[in-house]
Formats: sequence, structure tokens, C-alpha cells
Amino acid sequence: MESLDELLRKAEAAHGHLCAGQILGVRMALLGLDRLGIADPLEADRKRLVTYVEIDRCATDAIGMVTGCRLGKRALKFRDWGKMAATFVDLASSRGIRIVALDSSRELARRLYPDIEGVSRQQMQAYRELPVDQLFREQWVRVSVAETELPGYKGERILCALCGEGVNFGRFSQIGDERLCLSCSKPELRYWEPVD
Repeated sequence: MESLDELLRKAEAAHGHLCAGQILGVRMALLGLDRLGIADPLEADRKRLVTYVEIDRCATDAIGMVTGCRLGKRALKFRDWGKMAATFVDLASSRGIRIVALDSSRELARRLYPDIEGVSRQQMQAYRELPVDQLFREQWVRVSVAETELPGYKGERILCALCGEGVNFGRFSQIGDERLCLSCSKPELRYWEPVD
């Protein structure tokens, strides 16, 4: 595994800037991998690790970069819970560890580095240096990853009877004898609205 500084340089390049969230994400991913005994996720079996992230912020990009888990590989799962947390699951051993960033580390950063101007810079310094028990809470968890959610799964593809768009992985509703995509069967769930 590369050093913290090397990973932070890569995270900065991938994300576009280095910030406190990037540092937390890199450290969170390193801790999760360490606890699972995965020394180098990029060299390990690519279908061994699944990571659930609970926030769509800077840390998520860093976590994906360190672990090699990506949405397109179906190895990165997003749960929109607004928490600076991630769960790392080793499919080979069925072990999972959920790691949550401690809010107390924000105040600790301010107290440790009052001479550094700006909250963000204080946090960046603290998040590089603090021991993991002052940054994170860890919890061993069991995660049942459905076969249809596994990396590499090849699922059924249907065409929506209403809009004709293709739908993968069972993301449809059966309405009578028709299969409809979720945006046709439940328009209230759409993130978009037609304008024509």
C-alpha cells in the first residue's frame, strides 16, 4: 500500500483539490482495509471488496480511489444518509466494518491548532495526524450483499412497456401483465420532469 502522502496526492489529482474530507476519506479507507486485512485492494481480487458510502461529499471520491471500488464496477454502493461513514465488506470472509468520522474531531482540530488560520486548515492538519481512535468510531457489522448487487453480476434486462427504455437488474415494477421502469411506474420518484 502506498504512503498517506502518496495517496493524498492521488486523491487531490482525482478530486481536483485537497481538503479535510479527502484526508478523512483516505484515512477511513486505509483503516477499513487494515481491519479487513487487505494490504493492497488494487492487487487483490477485484470482486472481493464492496464499500458502502453514506455521503456524497469529498470523502467518497477518496474512498473510491484508495479501495478501487467504483459505481461502474458495482463495488461502490451509495446510501444517501448524509453521514460521514463507510462500511467496507470483504466478500471472501463475509466480514464488514463500518467506520464513522467523529464530530468531536472537528473541535479537537480547533483546540490543537489555534495558531493555524481557518477551520479547514486546522482540520486538514489534525486529520493527517490524529490517531484513528480520535478520528473514527469502528463497528464490526454483517452486511448481506444480495447476489444481484455483487460486482460482475449479469442480470436480466427488460424494456419498459410504457417508455421503451432498457432496465437492468430487476429495477422495474410489475403492473398487471406489464413491466414498467421505476420512473414510469412511480413518477413521484423521478428526479426529472418532462417539459414537452
